[in-house]
Amino acid sequence: MPRLRSLLVDTDQSWGGRRRARRARWLADTFPDLADMTVVDLGGRIDTWQHTSVRPAHVHVVNLETAPADLPDWAEVDHGDACQLPDRIAARRYDLVFSNSVLEHVGGHERRERFAEAVHQLADRHWIQTPYRHFPIEPHWIAPGMQYLPVSARARLARRWPLAHTRPRTRDEAVREVLWTDLVDYTQMRLLFPASRILTERLAGLPKSLIAVAGAVGGR
Repeated sequence: MPRLRSLLVDTDQSWGGRRRARRARWLADTFPDLADMTVVDLGGRIDTWQHTSVRPAHVHVVNLETAPADLPDWAEVDHGDACQLPDRIAARRYDLVFSNSVLEHVGGHERRERFAEAVHQLADRHWIQTPYRHFPIEPHWIAPGMQYLPVSARARLARRWPLAHTRPRTRDEAVREVLWTDLVDYTQMRLLFPASRILTERLAGLPKSLIAVAGAVGGR
């Protein structure tokens, strides 16, 4: 099953990897001057930008992970909570705020509100992507309809589902994992980003993810 998951989502050559590459091209089309921009990536990783077709002039990644030992000269990484940014980061301004599949993991509506406030504070332009709640396949476990189950059932499934990235070792760990994955719908996205254009990424005609965009020049 790990091999099947790799074929589906985890590698650059997988189906999911090709979808991510397509989304990166969409981002570059939406912001034609991306290569000249300073970008803050909330919750991302530097390797995302090392493999993209168009790389910004400078990328500042802010997440809760330990920073890599070696960084390219166009990048910086800070340990920080995107919902409660350190003052030294909150005081900065960027050309674009970027975030990919992070909004659903920040910890409930109140923290999503804080995340959105940070997005609006840091730049006039943004691209904030998150999986759509009502797509029939839950994207983190690749499990049909998992997001609609009660927490106890999701936790049991998380420990047994063969396509999970890493299976939780205990019930409490499984409960924490499923509670930290809270998919959002169009109404919630519109509330968080009322002045943004909400784009829809589709698969087989069905909405698969939502993208809040502000300050776009090109794109679809």
